[in-house]
Amino acid sequence: MPSSSLRTIAGFVLAGTLAASAVPLSADIIAPEARKAAPRWKLPNLTGGNKQLSDYKGKVVLLNFWATWCAPCKQEIPWFAEFFDKYKADGLEVVGISVDEKGWKVIKPYVDDKANGINYTILHDNVDLTVMYKIQLMPKTILIDRDGKVAAIHNGIVEKDSFEQEIRNVLGRP
Repeated sequence: MPSSSLRTIAGFVLAGTLAASAVPLSADIIAPEARKAAPRWKLPNLTGGNKQLSDYKGKVVLLNFWATWCAPCKQEIPWFAEFFDKYKADGLEVVGISVDEKGWKVIKPYVDDKANGINYTILHDNVDLTVMYKIQLMPKTILIDRDGKVAAIHNGIVEKDSFEQEIRNVLGRP
């Protein structure tokens, strides 16, 4: 796909290469008493099995909707890999959900390429999930607390330090 600042595919507005240099977006952590349950899902993984949100009960989940052709998505992947390595012992799980229309044909080679550094679970999206999570801008990242409730939502790319601070907050780390 050619580069552009905005792209519309399957009803999504997707941030392109210009968004990577734009002012970063941020979201406040939602107060625990105001959090709502994250929509439940069950999606296929790379090995032919399925994963579902309930598999991560008791964990903090960084759920990231991305695509192999999305420049801001690619910028965030190394951050998420770093966060996973750094905080998995504290209960962090990182789950990437690709919305690539061509499916595993493009996702698997991208994930298998060690240069991309993906060390966390990758799933493939279906249309129902993008509707449930109201995906309209890419990348979209949802931070889910240990009780399965949405603690933060990011539409577009966010500063790395902001992400990490939110993760630490939801994990209960100083």
